[in-house]
Amino acid sequence: MITVEQAQALYCGADAAHAFDHVLRVLRLAERIAQAEGADLEIVRAAALLHDIARHEPDHHLRGAEEARRLLQGHPAERVEAVCHAIAAHRFRRGPPPATLEAQCLFDADKLDALGAIGVARAVAYAAAHGHRLWSQPLDEINPAAAPEGADYSPSHEFVFKLSRLQGLLFTETARRIATDRHRAMEAFFRRLDDEVLGRA
Repeated sequence: MITVEQAQALYCGADAAHAFDHVLRVLRLAERIAQAEGADLEIVRAAALLHDIARHEPDHHLRGAEEARRLLQGHPAERVEAVCHAIAAHRFRRGPPPATLEAQCLFDADKLDALGAIGVARAVAYAAAHGHRLWSQPLDEINPAAAPEGADYSPSHEFVFKLSRLQGLLFTETARRIATDRHRAMEAFFRRLDDEVLGRA
């Protein structure tokens, strides 16, 4: 329905955490999950390539679905709508829940890209780009009910408030298996970070 080269031309000006590299990683994960779970690979592939095309706009998941509908004109309407639903449902804070296996594959792949070593790299890149500190307090002292504001919000806070919860939101068994290892690696990094900052390692 759309090639990697065609999709890449639609992305420009994204920050390091959401650049086209992110789209390619989500594509690879979504294809892996789709193949294991028996989803329609063409729909999953198109949705993965287009899922962040409206990243800079409010409600980018909904605007992205609208833009994908326009871009995919000429393809069978039911397949276009399947792609658009997956895009609209890929956010975990907002939007409709993913009601199809294909949408679940995209949702899970997008969340997996925020876990593990790549999740750490993205959290650090985001913190640096937004003027946040790289570390401000140990994991065990972070109150999960009260996020600090401004520069004191660090990648460790992002782990406690958001990233540590992602594995519990996944739909497919394939993604949950991948998430277990990625979550473990990510938590180990942040605990090691505590030890190094505090001179314990």
